[in-house]
This record gives sequence, C-alpha cells and structure tokens, in this order.
Amino acid sequence: MVTLLSESFIIMKITVIQQDIAWKDVETNIARMGELLKNAERADIYLFPEMCSTGFCMQPQGVAEEFCGKTVQLMTRLAIEYDAAMAVPVMTHENGKYYNRMYFITPDGVMGKYDKNNLFEYSGEDKVFTPGAETVVWHWRGVRIRPAICYDLRFPAFLYNRQQYDVLLVSANFPDSRLLAWDTLVRARAIENICYVAASNRVGEDEYGTYKGHSVILSPYGETLAACNDCEQCSATAAVDDDMLLKIRYMQQFNR
Repeated sequence: MVTLLSESFIIMKITVIQQDIAWKDVETNIARMGELLKNAERADIYLFPEMCSTGFCMQPQGVAEEFCGKTVQLMTRLAIEYDAAMAVPVMTHENGKYYNRMYFITPDGVMGKYDKNNLFEYSGEDKVFTPGAETVVWHWRGVRIRPAICYDLRFPAFLYNRQQYDVLLVSANFPDSRLLAWDTLVRARAIENICYVAASNRVGEDEYGTYKGHSVILSPYGETLAACNDCEQCSATAAVDDDMLLKIRYMQQFNR
C-alpha cells in the first residue's frame, strides 16, 4: 500500500482497534473483532488489545486456545481478505504451559509470535503464565516492528531501542484507575526510543475494573497522530512515512 503524500511516501498504515472484551467468551469476542475490522479504515497492520478473545483472565483452563485455535484461524482468513497483518494477543496453551501471546499474522500465515516478558504479579499473572524469554522484532513491508504487552510498558530498559525497530506495538488491558500512567508511558516510550508507538487498550468492564481505552498512535516526537474516542468500541489509523523513517534511523545512531 503506497500513497503519495506531499514529498514523502506513506509506506504503511497502522490501525489500532479499541474493543470491549466479553469475559471468557471467545465466540462473542471474535465476532466483535470481525465487526470492528469491517468498520475500520484499511491499513497494513491491525492491532488488538491484550487477550482480546477472553479478557485478562487468570483462569485459563478450558479458555486458553491452542496454537491454531479459533482466533488465529479467523485472523488468518481476515489477513488474507484485507491483505494486511493482524497483531492479535491471545491466551495460548502450548506444551502444558500457558502464555500471554501476541501473534503476528500476515496473508501468508503466522509470521511471528511474542510471549509477554514482564508478567503482572499484582494480578497473579506470574503464577499462571510462563514469561517469554526473547526480544522479538518483526520485519513487515519495509518496517521493523517490536511487540509489547501491557506491563512491558513499565520496563524502559527492556524496550530500549538499540537501532532495532521503527514501530512499537503495545496491546493492553490498562484500567481507568491507571490511565495517567498509560498516557505517560506510551508517550515516553515513543520519545525515548525515537519510534512510532501504536497502543491498543480495551474498553468496558471486568472483575478488575473499568476501562476507558485511550488507544493511540504516536509519532517519534510523542505527537498524537490518531486516537480513539474514550469508552467507545472504535478504531484509529495513522501512517508511517518514508521521510520520518529515514529521520528515525539517522537519530537512532546517536541514541545509545
């Protein structure tokens, strides 16, 4: 998808999906995801909130999906239909362990996966899920992409950009009681890492609290390029252009 814009080229569009997640109800959630995609602006990447098919549930037995479960199957079909990548965080069961995992699904299938590294001890996530052990960067349509999930945001050293990536994708279930932290952290990660940040947070309610969203796409200068309406299921789209990418990669040489 290449569109002329002034003297620069848009080389990628990213859409953040802001979703109300039904508690432990995979069928309802994947139906919502499909509807939200249908109503969203066309893009190269669509980013969903953390555990978008179940909610941030600490009882994964009977709820967590296997590797090629319903959510991944649907998103694979939609990746082909939309000719786009789907960044989809799914509670996953694999080899007797549970993972808070983001899949990166392209029209060619599952291109990559990222298991949440920093588990949220306050909720008991570390007692139930296995943390990831790898730093992951995906290459898609000329752009380098780093995934992160929710609590990862609070670890700047973990996300520090050593000329590795251009875009940080963040999926979350950040409640409204900590929205100031969310707004501050996503902007800080954009500025300090000299990268675009696309951050998708849920709306609605669960047993942990209320969620107002504040899903956003930020420039490497921390400027808001697009944002979702508060408390509403919706989406927002912004572009990554080649001129800014060149600036990013030049500035990253000095960000050591």
